Amino acid sequence: MDYKAEPCVTAHSPFDAASDSQELRSAMRGLGTDEQQIIDILTTRNNAQRQLISATYAAEFERDLVDDLKSELGGKFENVIVALMMPPVEYLCQQLHSAMAGIGTEEATLVEILCTKTNEEMQEIVTTYEEKWGRPLAEQMCSETSGFFRRLLTLIVTGVRDPVNTPVNAELAKDQASQLYAAGEAKLGTDEEVFNRIMSHASFPQLRLVFEEYKELTGQTIEQAIKHEMADELHEAMMAIVECVQSPAAFFANRLYKAMDGAGTDDDTLIRIIVSRSEIDLGTIKKEFERIYNRTLYSAIESETSGDYKRALTALLGGA
Repeated sequence: MDYKAEPCVTAHSPFDAASDSQELRSAMRGLGTDEQQIIDILTTRNNAQRQLISATYAAEFERDLVDDLKSELGGKFENVIVALMMPPVEYLCQQLHSAMAGIGTEEATLVEILCTKTNEEMQEIVTTYEEKWGRPLAEQMCSETSGFFRRLLTLIVTGVRDPVNTPVNAELAKDQASQLYAAGEAKLGTDEEVFNRIMSHASFPQLRLVFEEYKELTGQTIEQAIKHEMADELHEAMMAIVECVQSPAAFFANRLYKAMDGAGTDDDTLIRIIVSRSEIDLGTIKKEFERIYNRTLYSAIESETSGDYKRALTALLGGA
């Protein structure tokens, strides 16, 4: 199965950083702010173009574009715009840092960011995190998590996963499937170490094969096994890996649905997924959302948000 990743935001053409930075300056000058103008420009340029606009703005006006935006905007709308202005990997690092700051840890955020990445993406996050916060991500995470959950995340962060281009090995997949069976359903209790090792080391294409072999061998899906064998954060993390191996879009569509389900909205998750996936596969996520929940992501966001915040998120979706 080849995953077709369709972005919603791509490079804008024709592109003129000087003219964009002029327009942004005039949108923030004088009395009142032209929020629509800011939305129109920043949600339709990709991140590389936004960085150029920022550099041009600094050269032209000797001012910091992000600081100016922050002083003119507020609330959740400001959060979306500031997120758009950060280089993607820095934004994810900042989200990881926030998830571990203060009292308590947002495990779901750690799972969403760390369990969904290839080894190559993970290495970039680890390097950037340490540069930005002066502390290794693995070290910070170890002090915030515990048990087998900590062990799994540490393995992922230390980059033990095989590169994506490692050839898949059908014989090995059979063997890994039977190891998982022996460590879980075939014994009393669970040998989490085996699950952790295989789930953190094998590349996503290899894991896809392992899950197929598991079903062949046991007649059960790997999801059913994880449900029976794991609890709490470890269960969440394992399920995230399984879902991302099978369909990243479905994983993120489910996360978006949960962020908007019930009373109140988890705005942090909503903003993070829409911004961070906008140039990767937000188009695919939109389709999956509609397929699974029988309503458009656009209409769900429209009914959960309001004002400029709503306009910015729906603009990133590129229409209904």
